[in-house]
Amino acid sequence: MQLARVCKYRWRRTGNPRPRPKENQMSDQLHVAMLGTGIMGAAMARNLARAGHRVTAWNRSRDKAEPLAAVGVRIAGTPAAAVDGADAIVTMLHDGPAAKDVIAQAAPALAPGTRWIQSTTAGIAALADLAALADEYGLVFFDAPVLGTRAPAEAGQLTVLAAGPNGDPVADAVFDAVGAKTVWTGTEGADGSATRLKLVANSWVLVLTHGIGEVLALAEGLGVDPQGFYDLIKGGPLDAGYAHAKGALILDGTTGQTSFGLDTALKDTRLILDAARANGVRLDLAEAGAERFRRASEQGRGDDDMAASYFASFDK
Repeated sequence: MQLARVCKYRWRRTGNPRPRPKENQMSDQLHVAMLGTGIMGAAMARNLARAGHRVTAWNRSRDKAEPLAAVGVRIAGTPAAAVDGADAIVTMLHDGPAAKDVIAQAAPALAPGTRWIQSTTAGIAALADLAALADEYGLVFFDAPVLGTRAPAEAGQLTVLAAGPNGDPVADAVFDAVGAKTVWTGTEGADGSATRLKLVANSWVLVLTHGIGEVLALAEGLGVDPQGFYDLIKGGPLDAGYAHAKGALILDGTTGQTSFGLDTALKDTRLILDAARANGVRLDLAEAGAERFRRASEQGRGDDDMAASYFASFDK
C-alpha cells in the first residue's frame, strides 16, 4: 500500500447533500450526549461536565453510568432520551456494531445537523457503516478515536485523532474538554483517516505491552531480578514508558487495576489484523499478540489490564 493512498483525503461523494451543521454560533454551554460510560466514556463525560457543558449519559448497564450524577451528569434510560436536544453525540462503545446499534436505537430523537463524534475504536470496515448511518439521519460525522488510557482520560489529557469538518466550534469544544491535543487527519470523517492512524498507533502500543510481558516472564523463568533489566535500559534508547507502566502492574500483582482492558485489546488487535489483511500486509507480531491475549482471557484475565498478557507465558 502506497503512502499516498493513506495521506490523500477528499470529500466523499454521495447521492445525498452533505448535512448542514446547526447554526455555527454557539453559547459557552453545549448539550452533549455521551453514549457509553466505560473507562474512557465515563472520564470524558466527567470532563465535559467540568468544562461547563450539560451532559446526558447513557450506558447499557445503567449502574456504570450512575456515579456520573455526582458531577452533574444526567443519566438517561435510553439512547433516544440521551440524544434528545443534544448539540453533539459522543459514542464510546465496545466496537462498531455496538455503536451502530445504539445510534439506531437513538433514531427517534436524532436531529439533522447534530454532530456525531464517533470515538469508538470501530475499525475501518465498520466505519463505513457508521458514516452511512450518519448520512441517513443527517448527522455531521466526525471520525474521532482517542489515544490514552484511564489516567490521561480522567485528567482530560487524551490525544484526539479527528477527521471531519475542520473548525467546527461544537466539535472543537468537545475535543478541548476531553483532550490535551487534537490531531486533524482529514476533512471527511467517512474517509476513516483518523481510524487508520489509531490502528497504526495501537499496533505499537500492543507490541510494547506484549514485549514487556514476555521480558518479565523470561526474567522470572531464568531467575533474573527484573530490576536488573530496568537498570540496564534506564535512560537509554531501549527505555520506554510502557516498560515501566505495564511492568509495574505485573510486578506489583495489580493487573486487576484496569487502564486498558485485555479483552478490549484483543478486539483492537483483531481490527488491526483485519485492516492489514485487507491491504496485503502481514503482521506476524500482531498475530502472535492476539494469541497471547486469547490465552490470557481464557485464564480468566479478560477484565484485567492488557498487561495481563504476561500470564500467557505460563501454562497456569
